Amino acid sequence: MKEEWIPALKAMTYGIYVLTSSHKEKINGMIASWVSQVSYDPLLIMVAVHTNRYSHQLIDQGGCLALHVLARNQADLLKRFKGSDPEAKFAGLQWQRGKTGCPVLADCIAYFEGRIADRFRPGNHTLFFAEVVDARVVAEKRPLTSLDYDGVYLGQH
Repeated sequence: MKEEWIPALKAMTYGIYVLTSSHKEKINGMIASWVSQVSYDPLLIMVAVHTNRYSHQLIDQGGCLALHVLARNQADLLKRFKGSDPEAKFAGLQWQRGKTGCPVLADCIAYFEGRIADRFRPGNHTLFFAEVVDARVVAEKRPLTSLDYDGVYLGQH
């Protein structure tokens, strides 16, 4: 990628989410920002995950994911879910396994839980398309976006 493109990428806005995954007894969570709704009927969401992520492996094997909309005042969760220890990420947080078995966080604005319907790998990230099997609004707050975050994810890791 050309260095002069980075300021333009910083101008693109995204939501900042916690993406959770599971396969059998293993769970993980990570920060995701390359996310979109792609269909209404059926309701499909798309998440881009780098192929070297542990979450990628769990989503691929487990066939499910849960996407959590964070509030602006939950930016502190970003550090927690950037770590490498799955147990530490969930320690002290209220969560339960959802319909797919993925961790569903109690403290979020909303969540979408889905089963993988398709995947596509156009570059260094896999686009996972998940058919939503459950979704709930938990709180009425303003969502956390890349405008509230100092960095920009360039997709290198």
